[in-house]
Amino acid sequence: MLKHLHIQNYALISHLDIDFDAGFSVLTGETGAGKSIILGALALVLGARADSKAITDGEDKCIIEAEFDEGIIRRELYANGKSRSFVDDSVVTLQELKTLATKLIDIHSQHANLLIENADFQLEVVDAVVNKPTLLNDYSAQYERYTTAVENLRTLQSLAKKSQQDAEYIQYRFKLLDEAGLQSSELEELEQEQYRLSHAEDIRSALETAIEALSGEQGSAIEALRACHLEDTATNLQERIDSARLELQDIAHEAERALSHVELDPQRLEWVEERMDTLNGLLHKFSAENIDELIAQRDELAAQVNRLDSFDYDIEQARKAVETEKTKLSAMAKELTANRKSVVPQICSTLVDGLKRLGVAHAKVEIPVLPTEDFTPNGCDEVQILFAANLNQSLRNVSEVASGGEISRLMLCVKALIASTKGLPTIIFDEIDTGVSGDIATQMASIMKEMATHRQIIAITHLPQIAALGTHHYKVYKADTATRTETHISRLNDEERITEIASMLSGKNTTEASLKTAKELLCYH
Repeated sequence: MLKHLHIQNYALISHLDIDFDAGFSVLTGETGAGKSIILGALALVLGARADSKAITDGEDKCIIEAEFDEGIIRRELYANGKSRSFVDDSVVTLQELKTLATKLIDIHSQHANLLIENADFQLEVVDAVVNKPTLLNDYSAQYERYTTAVENLRTLQSLAKKSQQDAEYIQYRFKLLDEAGLQSSELEELEQEQYRLSHAEDIRSALETAIEALSGEQGSAIEALRACHLEDTATNLQERIDSARLELQDIAHEAERALSHVELDPQRLEWVEERMDTLNGLLHKFSAENIDELIAQRDELAAQVNRLDSFDYDIEQARKAVETEKTKLSAMAKELTANRKSVVPQICSTLVDGLKRLGVAHAKVEIPVLPTEDFTPNGCDEVQILFAANLNQSLRNVSEVASGGEISRLMLCVKALIASTKGLPTIIFDEIDTGVSGDIATQMASIMKEMATHRQIIAITHLPQIAALGTHHYKVYKADTATRTETHISRLNDEERITEIASMLSGKNTTEASLKTAKELLCYH
């Protein structure tokens, strides 16, 4: 249960500390006193969306801390829009905080009555009474596996369809590259050969000229050096001349060998140039920088061609996987449906009894469990609470036939039903008494007090009948300082309760009659 609430620098609250007890507590105060501010701060510490505008003007941050039997949770909101969450002084994510909060407290806000018209909420009510969360969790996990299998099948079918449409194009491109017999360094080698073949005449002429100059019969360089003999005084120079002659002889022999390999082969040149045109054409067609990139594309196209043949097998396997997961899911969905249908009579009976107690003497409630067209994350069922408040009135959707007061009463009955199965330690009702008064308000208070036997109930109310039935009474009020208006909360003693309830009966100017009535209400309860 909620034991203590600390609020600092939130809206009109500069500093607030209040203790709460077990049982049934009521919060009262004039409209605009700040009850919604306190509730907003509590919602913030439970994980609601943060807004830095909520920080008190002139302050850098606000702190809200709530102490429960199970621990302390804290939320700090900074003026720059950032926030931090803590559980027992350990930093947690906002999602972790929200998950914990759902197990600690339920806040029924002023707008929550609209939930009764929501199909998802109506299904949650039925599931709360079924009270088999493991079954629903197992179904949800299986639903994820099923939808994953379906998505995998659709992906394969889509790829197969696209691949089939592209099959001829893929095979055509693969054939072009495969039949080209690509070799990694071929183009560079062809370029070198093409240069030699296209310049063969020039190369031959140059080599012949060099050979003639080096070793020709008339006036060759080698012969001239061979005839050169220096005196012994120039021995070193003679050695260099002899060395140069030997080097030139070697060059001449090499030139003769090179000349013997120079080919004048127009047919080979034509083939080389055609091959180069083919390779360059492929580079352009496939937007490749070099032959290695063409080879990589050829290999990828080969893999695509192979995949074309394997799609049928993969799709069949994926289809079998879908059927397997669907069979499991269907069995779980049927179990969910059976459980839901089994508790519907109990739910209808309990709601009708509660509504009659709250003055809807001829209340009728039915909750048909109807099949959905396909699997949903919550099963194969949809439910709708059908309601009639009067004799001979046909059952229809709550939103179509129920008044505001009837919706408030029905919602209280629903909350009481859920509370008995969910085991939440704390429930806060924010003006769930909208649209009711008199004896009906007293009966609503009685139901809340009965709920408080097993959990903490806190009701924010404007009705004296409900305020009088609370075991603990808190008043929210505003007070002016020299510079600002601030919201405060205080726990009322017996005398203060009489005055507060009297003012709720007659307004600010309490009368002897309203004070007497207030005492009677408190004594009666």
